[in-house]
Amino acid sequence: MVLDADALNLLATNAELLNKIPEGSILTPHPGEFMRLVGAWSNDFDKLKKQIALAGTTKSVVVLKGAHSSIALPDGSVYFNSTGNPGMATGGSGDVLTGIITALLAQGYPAAQAAILGVYVHGLAGDLAAREIGETGLIAGDLISYLPYAFKKLE
Repeated sequence: MVLDADALNLLATNAELLNKIPEGSILTPHPGEFMRLVGAWSNDFDKLKKQIALAGTTKSVVVLKGAHSSIALPDGSVYFNSTGNPGMATGGSGDVLTGIITALLAQGYPAAQAAILGVYVHGLAGDLAAREIGETGLIAGDLISYLPYAFKKLE
């Protein structure tokens, strides 16, 4: 299961529901949603510790979206993404990421692989789009249009 947007907001207002998240789920908060889930942090290291703790507590993968998105696994491992650009900080971009990760899960990828690969390909599609049309004015549809090229680069 992939939990994003309103599902995360619901969890933030009903903390007892965190115990009901199915093991192996993927949570994809942006920093604001993450703060509502775990509270404020004092620095990036503290934020990372909270991300790792949430992944461990829920036995889920936690993708903290942003510049160099981080993916925390239930075992305490963390991966940092190297793809993506500031032009992707537009409405709908996170929805595209959720769709990619959900599609990978539906194809049988384990949660950790779906999250890591999904975040990477999402950013790569954004980088390819930015090279062609520029970072300024990127929209979610541009990311979708460049997904086939991003997957092709992985072959």
